[in-house]
Amino acid sequence: MKAKEVFELVKKIPAGKVTTYGAIARALGSPRGSRLVGQILHGNREPIVVPCHRVVFADGSLTRSFAFGDGVQREWLESEGVTFIGDKVDMAKHFMPFGAGH
Repeated sequence: MKAKEVFELVKKIPAGKVTTYGAIARALGSPRGSRLVGQILHGNREPIVVPCHRVVFADGSLTRSFAFGDGVQREWLESEGVTFIGDKVDMAKHFMPFGAGH
């Protein structure tokens, strides 16, 4: 899995939707590569171009080490219309899976 592949896939997540580290890894042929996806996204230098804030954990929770500060990921998601149930994204409403061919 290459960083460029991860970034290109993340660019396809529209505002108001989220996906998971695992979904990206599976879509790129590495079903056990969710941690690598996280590491790659942590190095994202273009957060507006590559909207890594739209990638969350499988249970809808947000990363505790979001690169832009505490609470920023949730603020950005809410500004795009993403809703939460408690401290987790409402995955039934906002999850975007990736299928074959992405």
